[in-house]
Amino acid sequence: MRTNVRVGRVRGRSWEPVWGAHASLLSAAPPSRTQLQLHVSATKLQAVEGGEVVLPAWYTLQGEVSSAQPREKPFVMWFFQLKEANEEQVLAYINGATTSKPGVSLVYSMPSRNVSLRLQGLQEKDSGPYSCSVNVQDKEGTSRGHSIKTLELNVLVPPAPPSCHLLGVPRVGANVTLSCQSRRSKPAAQYQWDRQLPSFQTFFAPGLDIIRGSLSLTNISSSMSGVYVCKAHNEVGTAQCNVTLEVSTGPGAAVVSGAVVGTLVGLGLLAGLVLLYHRRGKALEEPANDIKEDAIAPRTLPWAKSSDTISRNGTLSSVTSARALRPPHGPPRPGTLTPTPSLSSRVLPSPKLPTTDGGQPQAVSPIPGGVSSSALGRMGAVPVMVPAQSQAGSLV
Repeated sequence: MRTNVRVGRVRGRSWEPVWGAHASLLSAAPPSRTQLQLHVSATKLQAVEGGEVVLPAWYTLQGEVSSAQPREKPFVMWFFQLKEANEEQVLAYINGATTSKPGVSLVYSMPSRNVSLRLQGLQEKDSGPYSCSVNVQDKEGTSRGHSIKTLELNVLVPPAPPSCHLLGVPRVGANVTLSCQSRRSKPAAQYQWDRQLPSFQTFFAPGLDIIRGSLSLTNISSSMSGVYVCKAHNEVGTAQCNVTLEVSTGPGAAVVSGAVVGTLVGLGLLAGLVLLYHRRGKALEEPANDIKEDAIAPRTLPWAKSSDTISRNGTLSSVTSARALRPPHGPPRPGTLTPTPSLSSRVLPSPKLPTTDGGQPQAVSPIPGGVSSSALGRMGAVPVMVPAQSQAGSLV
């Protein structure tokens, strides 16, 4: 009896199915007394990246009339469903020969009714549906049945080592945030923060964000200093990192030292300016206090001063200008100039006019200060006539 068998050729590391010109083994087989049934223990499986997994599958033939198994020839193929809705053949067992991709093999040696598939060195991209196709012929080449089953594989990824960071300035009374993130995890990692040293402490919400991996510390104090550990975990693994928090009681050392140096420099400049000003003041005072005995006294210029002379009876008698010489205090020293005496103004009292019966009043020239008329004339004084007053009180 002539049959057409599905075969394949290798392209790279994968198998590409090639179909004959006639009906394939996967086509409808003629009715027979037995029927092939394919079994799987689970339709959804999980595995960890870097590990291995077994996709369990086996078949049975129903309607067998005796316990003696006739000689049979199975044809087994495993396919991986790509995201582009295309199938990729990962293993084929045809006519006693097995061809597969690297890391892919059958668990049991063929021929066997257990056609479970083993996958090793898993990666996240290996996640997806896998289909198993089995076609069995008897020793005479008659098809005894065909069946297909599909399993879903999900490759999980443990969290990659996270990175820890401190955001903010750790000073007393300030607010800081500790951040923790893992760059790769499937499913997404959750985070937990603990303080290990100097004493163990576990943090919870609302300060802790288990999804974003952040821990908010408000109004921190010196007692909150220590080593903080972040743990990123999911269903298949855990990774951690740590950060040291050192809470300072004031500005940083650099700020303090800078302030001290600046203050000292400012005080030094201020002291220098005060000393310079003091020395300069003393230098200006010394020439002023130096008395020289041989110095010539400056000449004093005379000046005139006007004075009003008022008569005893309240009437204006005259306005005179007089020059008075200031007498010298002592004899002039030889070789020196005698300063010019200053003139002073004096109010001359109204002299008493002598009267005679029936005679004319006589003018009397007052001599102020006991100075003679001749001396006044030599000094440049101008004689002033004082009008006489009659008995009636009128001016003559």
